[in-house]
Amino acid sequence: MISAFTFRVPKALFLLLIPVNLILIFVTVLYMTGRMHESKEFISSSIKTLNDKLDLDSWKKVSGGQEGNDLSTLDKYGYVIKPQEVKFKFINPKNKQGDPKEILKHNTEEYEKLMKMRINEPKNADINSMRPPAEGDIDKYQRENATIIALVRNSEIANIGRSIKRFEKRFNSKFRYPYTFINDQPFTEKFKEKMSSLSQAEMHFVEIPSSLWEKPEIIDSEKQKKLMDELASKNIAYAKMESYHNMCRFYSGTFYKLPELQKFKYYWRIEPDVDFYTDINYDIFKYMRQTKKVYGFTVNLYDIAETIPTLWPETLNFLNMGDNYKYVNRNGAFQWLLDDLQNPAKNAEAGGYSCCHFWSNFEIGDLDFFRGEAYDSWFNYLDSTGKFYYERWGDAPVHSVGLALFADKKDIHWFRDIGYVHDPYMNCPNRESASCDAGKFTNFDSLLDQNCMTNWIDYSMDDPNAIY
Repeated sequence: MISAFTFRVPKALFLLLIPVNLILIFVTVLYMTGRMHESKEFISSSIKTLNDKLDLDSWKKVSGGQEGNDLSTLDKYGYVIKPQEVKFKFINPKNKQGDPKEILKHNTEEYEKLMKMRINEPKNADINSMRPPAEGDIDKYQRENATIIALVRNSEIANIGRSIKRFEKRFNSKFRYPYTFINDQPFTEKFKEKMSSLSQAEMHFVEIPSSLWEKPEIIDSEKQKKLMDELASKNIAYAKMESYHNMCRFYSGTFYKLPELQKFKYYWRIEPDVDFYTDINYDIFKYMRQTKKVYGFTVNLYDIAETIPTLWPETLNFLNMGDNYKYVNRNGAFQWLLDDLQNPAKNAEAGGYSCCHFWSNFEIGDLDFFRGEAYDSWFNYLDSTGKFYYERWGDAPVHSVGLALFADKKDIHWFRDIGYVHDPYMNCPNRESASCDAGKFTNFDSLLDQNCMTNWIDYSMDDPNAIY
């Protein structure tokens, strides 16, 4: 005879059966007392409420989907998101096999194969509704609430000038989106005149308030100097340049607080000495709005792990504080954040973060995402650690980690159709108008292992061919 105490019932199922039995008892009592008809609506409502509360689909997913399954949620799905229990794990969803060299070979071949496929413009939107206006109608064109931003110094007048010329030729001369030039110093008249001569678009020249740019008072300057000397000894570029740290902190979490940007929803960031290899004959900002994208990029690569050794551990600390777990989007790009196959040493140095990031010298973003409670609260926590100065956290990994955690990965868009280069990396599609070698990521074979695009394709895209 089997004892009731030895017959094991899964705890989750046991908890589910309690309220179900209570409902059945209640229904039986009502029936026996002749009140079933009057209580029909109430019972129906009660059962619906019970179903909503239990959320059986979610219960199945969180519990592993089947009774007695020894495979934990973390092992099966790669994440656990509960109060004070937020965990992530790389689960190799594509079952890639081999050492780092073999993984790199596979990833490079897959990337080049995809990039050499002939494509045109995105297929997931009404592109014809986004065509440039006739030249005579451009002043009446209904633009999106967007601006082109560039953080630049007066001394970079020639370098940013070349970028603006190229950008105007490929895109903005057709749409005339306004520019917002940003500097921690006043722009010279020479700079303003030169930029104004390059485009007929409206231009704004903004000096950053010191409160959004300068090193916070909490930073211990002696500690900072000691740590940056150590980083410089490892040949890390800009380690001892405080203005570089200021720039990284600014673009990570204070740029969207600039008064002059408050009226805008979208921005497109460009920088000195970049080039565009393809004509862009549709309104990128209309595409962002129509497809509800929050972020767009072209290049996806690995960061220098020594500059961000505690960015991921500090992020986990934040997510496990109070009710911060609620900020995590369950359809985030977690596996892309965690891959340890192509560059395992980087993952180990960065505390479990792959170091994959969107190269932010080209980025198109929804400012409302960055202004949102999730991203802004997280940035404020990161800022409180002082590690924009004690380490060398860059804005690219910060943006990327925030997006991968707090945005739905389907709302992050790879602009595969836009040819772009910022030496030494590029995005080169196989398009009729492209003036580059399709599929090339860099001119240097020694840098091929810095390409993280295949990981994004494998872990964060359902079907890249559905878009292009």
